[in-house]
Amino acid sequence: MAEWNDVNDFVRQKAFDVVWKSAIDDGDESMNGFYGTIAALGAALLLAAQPATAEDKAVTPLHLDGKATGATFEGIGVVDGGGATSVLLKDYPEPQRRQILDLVYKPKFGASVSALYVEIPGDGNSTQGSMPSHMHSRDDLNYGRGYIWWVMTEARRRNPRLSLDGAAWSAPGWVGDRGVRYGHADEPFFSKDGVDYYISWLKGLRDVHGLTLDAMGLRNEKGVSYDFAKAMRRALDANGFAAVRLHGFDNWQDDRFDFVKDMARDGSLRAALDIASAHVSPVEGTKVSPEVRLLAAQMGKPLWNTEQHVYQAGYEGLLNTVKSFNEGYIIDGFTRITDWYGIAGLYTMEPYSGEKEALVRANWPWSGRYVVNPKLWAYAHYGQFTEIGWTYLAGGSGALKGGGTFVALKSPSNDYSIIVETADAKEAQSVRIDALNLASGPLAVWRSTAAEQFVRQPDVALSNGAATLRLEPGAVYSFTTTRGQQKGRFDAVPDARPFPFPYRETFGDYDQPARWGYLPRYFADIYGAFELARCPQRKGVCLRQAAPTHPISWAPGWLPYTILGDDQWQDYAVSADIYLKPGETGGVMGRINDVGSGYGSIPKGYVLRLSSAGEVSIVAVRGKVDKKALVGDAVQQAIIKSGADTGEGGEKTLATGRFAGMGPSGWHRLKLQMQGSSLIGFVDGRPVVKASDTLYRSGMAGLQAGASEQSMSTPFFDDIELAAVGGLAPHVAASPPAAKPIYPRAR
Repeated sequence: MAEWNDVNDFVRQKAFDVVWKSAIDDGDESMNGFYGTIAALGAALLLAAQPATAEDKAVTPLHLDGKATGATFEGIGVVDGGGATSVLLKDYPEPQRRQILDLVYKPKFGASVSALYVEIPGDGNSTQGSMPSHMHSRDDLNYGRGYIWWVMTEARRRNPRLSLDGAAWSAPGWVGDRGVRYGHADEPFFSKDGVDYYISWLKGLRDVHGLTLDAMGLRNEKGVSYDFAKAMRRALDANGFAAVRLHGFDNWQDDRFDFVKDMARDGSLRAALDIASAHVSPVEGTKVSPEVRLLAAQMGKPLWNTEQHVYQAGYEGLLNTVKSFNEGYIIDGFTRITDWYGIAGLYTMEPYSGEKEALVRANWPWSGRYVVNPKLWAYAHYGQFTEIGWTYLAGGSGALKGGGTFVALKSPSNDYSIIVETADAKEAQSVRIDALNLASGPLAVWRSTAAEQFVRQPDVALSNGAATLRLEPGAVYSFTTTRGQQKGRFDAVPDARPFPFPYRETFGDYDQPARWGYLPRYFADIYGAFELARCPQRKGVCLRQAAPTHPISWAPGWLPYTILGDDQWQDYAVSADIYLKPGETGGVMGRINDVGSGYGSIPKGYVLRLSSAGEVSIVAVRGKVDKKALVGDAVQQAIIKSGADTGEGGEKTLATGRFAGMGPSGWHRLKLQMQGSSLIGFVDGRPVVKASDTLYRSGMAGLQAGASEQSMSTPFFDDIELAAVGGLAPHVAASPPAAKPIYPRAR
């Protein structure tokens, strides 16, 4: 920030103007609350210290009084979800899986995040992929599907004080298809079904997995419904979830906080929503108006940023993440900030695969390799020095005179920590701390620079509660009276290896599918839900696309499909046994090199399809039909505008044929063979269709199910094989480590 004094003066003046105008408009009675409202805002609005004098321009004075406390700190968190972000984490061998979780969630070890915000799975694409719902249909219920339950359990086991939050991005297609809707014909989730769906998930979380949410959102980035919020509050109270706080409405558009003005006028809405929340990214600057901050303070509603993005790799990502945390409180008044996202357990070919976004990259479970991004230590500068329930110190947050920001918080026992960043500083500067009514003793100092991250420095002794601290430019500091911090690490992290090739999966290791969350290792669903199930007409376990209807997908859908493998593979064959019921379609996929930009799931690659009527085709799928159509949020639209892809989109049928051996229901073997420009489709060992195409030279393998407007096919797949063509393997790799179930045998 280059003009902090202007921002400070602007916010103070706007705050005064809004409250003063309200008092004039409403009469003398409003004046009784005028000074109380200003006092309640505390340091969150009165940003600046007193004007500097000629003698102290090189030093920022920081006067801290333990009796002058402000807003309650409610944590710095990460998202798990909003796109199947950790689907491959479950597939890591031990001890690497345990190490990754420790680095993110274990207190005073790594990131030490204090809040986890999860996607309630709903079968639809939510950025990088989909996660299986606990209720694919009205008469379906299974609290063992998927891995989010496991992630939450493991995170809370490491930190019993971790705050748990959740919301739906997508939902199964039956939600809202009949019965009461709350004012949104185009948004079926805002319905009685949506309320019941949430309550059923919460019951499974509590009764089966022993966990309860501390807070819950109303739906991610899909508008507002006041009646839905009120109905949700009534249902929570009636079903034993009165302690779950509701936040809303979690949108990203410029009008994201307009509902706060209606809360001030609507008592039942105000009673329903405990927290005013939205999505604000640092690149946008100030997005919470002085009027909204005042109204929220008057109503006693905290402001949360439930999804922000700092898409920067390396040390710049660390530095600007801390800057975003500090400014999020100082400028916008957020007492909780949740960053998207925590663990990148997904394929590197997928969008937002973790180099710029995540704390830990866990993209290679077959080798055990993982990488800690510097951004993790940005979290450590907060997570290891604060806890939810601490309070901001009034007057202890603001701008450094030489560039940068500081935020000071205290514990109930009067320990305190100060988090400082100097991203905008051009030269060294100092801060003069005067601490009163706070814990005494030397301050521990932890510092991050481009050269070294999260390293303890010599302690600083205070004289009568005072000390002057020198700050380098482009650095992050945590000063604290607490102890026990450490830079956690693990030695001998395995080297990365390619995905094993050739590869075969017969699902013989999954005789108890529930122990695996019904999900086989290395498959990443992009749309729909591919789950372990008992095979029809043969013994053992197969993989089935289990979502019977199109979900209410956060991102536009295509057809159900799942991927696995290596996006560098070129010449190979993908084979699978497939079982189709009458009217169904399914297929195998190859050379998948794209699964959408994050808002939309139409891939790029080849598909060999078979229908129950014996129709066979090879299709080139070329992404969305209109590649220049601006969809998604501001980030997505910027990606589309800058894109250089000017080729045709949509599907192109390259070859068609007919297989005469189809029965009413039965198993058949499909194989798509790709060698150079030659594409051959086999059914039961016989070549049925051939094509020549040069559009895609490399990519991953996958499975696909068909769909109509009304329903989705639910085929079974078995004996998946990825093999060389012409004796040349794309990669030769050792066998992957033995897989471990995500749930103990007792479950």
